[in-house]
Amino acid sequence: MAKTFTDEDDALLAELGVDLEPKRSGVRTAREERIIAGFEEVQRFVDEKGHLPRHSDEGDIFERLYAVRLNRLREQVDCRELCAPLDRQGLLDGSARQTAVPDNELDDDALLAELGIEVDTPAITELRHVRSSAQRKAAEEVANRNACTDFDQFKPLFEQVQRELDTGLRETRPFELKAEIEKGRFFIVGGQKAYVAEKGEQTLTDQGRTDARLRVIFDNGTESNMLMRSLQRALNKDEAGRRITDPAAGPLFAGELEENDQASGTIYVLRSQSDHPMVAANRELVHKIGVTNNDVKQRIKGAHLQTTFLMADVELVATYKLYNISRSKLEALIHRIFGSVRLDIQIQDRFGRPVVPEEWFMVPFFVIDEAVERIKDGTITNYIYDPKSARLVDRGA
Repeated sequence: MAKTFTDEDDALLAELGVDLEPKRSGVRTAREERIIAGFEEVQRFVDEKGHLPRHSDEGDIFERLYAVRLNRLREQVDCRELCAPLDRQGLLDGSARQTAVPDNELDDDALLAELGIEVDTPAITELRHVRSSAQRKAAEEVANRNACTDFDQFKPLFEQVQRELDTGLRETRPFELKAEIEKGRFFIVGGQKAYVAEKGEQTLTDQGRTDARLRVIFDNGTESNMLMRSLQRALNKDEAGRRITDPAAGPLFAGELEENDQASGTIYVLRSQSDHPMVAANRELVHKIGVTNNDVKQRIKGAHLQTTFLMADVELVATYKLYNISRSKLEALIHRIFGSVRLDIQIQDRFGRPVVPEEWFMVPFFVIDEAVERIKDGTITNYIYDPKSARLVDRGA
């Protein structure tokens, strides 16, 4: 027989801190879970940034996405009522600063499209793009970061990777295997580039699985001392998680022409006869490294009339014939290797207009020759040029 409680019983239970209000069922629909998850992401943003998400063309695209989401939650009664008990910051009732949405502002789907995320349905009101709790957990493991105090050492690497992505020298592809997580590799997780700067000794978990402690640097200037399996989970759970491939020039050229090989062009190395003070003082070091599909001698005719040749005659130092290779990717690869010593000078064209020529580098010829040999044998992706020692060095060392 069910026991009935008196007023005295209720008072005693209240003293013990027992909530006498009837409990609502803890079971929520998938839609409700998505709405709450999306609201919690906005709350975390406000906690971290100290302000509401704003609409700005210069702002982070995720901030714009959160701003759109918050306004949609405010506009829909059922969403607002669902999230109201969780609204510790006054985001829904207007006590916090409003975030007006311009009429021409991108909606969730358009923002996601800019992020490269495919949208199967335009049902923005259902917040279908909110991550699941498992995805959020994996992302939070990655998000547990500190400021990277020596980020100035890594920032040029991220800038270089972006240039190589823009030129097609690198590509992104879905993450697949834990074995891909190695020192020196780049990934995209949580919308940010991540660089594995260090990898500790490999260990075995209680389940007999391999793991290792990593130092992961992110392109926003933060870092995380995380386990390899944590990064693996985050990449697997993030639908937009990607591995950034190592730079490659495509099918590498060989020293001898084979039956089915297709001629692609020529690498040429030039030395300038310019009387520009910087060039004259470093004539044995200043070289132009270019790639052409035309006859090189024909290409350098009239060099003294062209800004690309410093408005001066040039000496042809060396040529290397290419077969079965993308000229543009190879050129980008060479410029990546020697980008730190690109010659920074300004000259005037025939009309007196200032021009900054490209493809000129302050590097000894023997290093250029070694770089070409390493392109041939496919090992060049492991090397960078060290100006202090004037040699190619293993970037993983």
